Amino acid sequence: MALSTLHNVRFAGMASCVPRRVISNLEDCPPSQRSERERLVRNIGIQTRRICMEWQCFSDLAFDATEKLLDQLQWKRDEIDALIVVTQSPDYLAPATAIILQDRLGLAHSTIAFDVNLGCSGYPFGLHLLGSMISAGGVKKGLVLVGDKSATVRDPLFSDAGTATALEFDASAQPMHFDLNSDGSGYKAIMLPTGGHRDPYGIQHSIATRDEHGFLHLPSDMVLDGPAVLSFSTQRVPPAVVRLLEYSKVDKEHIDYFVFHQANRMINETIRKKLGLPAEKVPSTLSDFGNTSGASLPVTLTARLHERLNNAKAKLLLSGFGIGLSWGSALVDVDNACFPPMSEA
Repeated sequence: MALSTLHNVRFAGMASCVPRRVISNLEDCPPSQRSERERLVRNIGIQTRRICMEWQCFSDLAFDATEKLLDQLQWKRDEIDALIVVTQSPDYLAPATAIILQDRLGLAHSTIAFDVNLGCSGYPFGLHLLGSMISAGGVKKGLVLVGDKSATVRDPLFSDAGTATALEFDASAQPMHFDLNSDGSGYKAIMLPTGGHRDPYGIQHSIATRDEHGFLHLPSDMVLDGPAVLSFSTQRVPPAVVRLLEYSKVDKEHIDYFVFHQANRMINETIRKKLGLPAEKVPSTLSDFGNTSGASLPVTLTARLHERLNNAKAKLLLSGFGIGLSWGSALVDVDNACFPPMSEA
């Protein structure tokens, strides 16, 4: 287990951006699949999702979120020392999207910019990575951009979003505590099987087949082993949260909000009940934003709590889990941070 504490790192602000285009899991499906979709929506709890236009990339959403956040923070572009992008939806296979965004955002050439290939668990990992650079003293101000473009009309689970979080050096900041874990033996539970060097994309991967429920699937689509993901999430996440609370010596009653990756209603409710958490302390955006991959923690904070958190004080436990398999939690104090409302692009 990777339990750690970072000092001198202040959570300065967060912004989220989603596409304007809304897809309904019930209305935007063939009539022949309506009854099956109704059953599915009851189980996963996702009514509507946000999906990019064909020309949009994740980086477009992240760019808009960053512009809004920097404007609210009134940070100068040449003050930003690091830009980390956590995504599995890069603009190109090469170069890194972070380097493209460094130029697009008008940041200095001295800015450290690189990508991290993580999905649903990515937000706590990204916070820890940038926070470690700041805590070490070399970086004074930095940004971590998290999100993905993973939605399709056919798939009822995923949604698109881009987010930006600002951290800065502050000797008086409360410590951040982390618990980060990985188990690559379960990598087949969530994966894109084609397009890499193991199975390069070919013409055969463009031929769709229909499953037993009448839904079309491409060989290049995301493979998701539902039972394996359910077992992993509900068995690994609750004890990891307890471990982090014990490590940080914080009682769960002193946490203002527990924010979990928005996987699906069954997984999230099982985790909440195992931990004995009241529903009012566990905000959810599944119904109207779906599963936004690594962006789901900031999307949920922005959509549900920005008015309560903006320029206020709160103790948050943030937990992401999924692809890898990987799971991580962060215990973060926000104090007078900037939380602008959700934007659309």
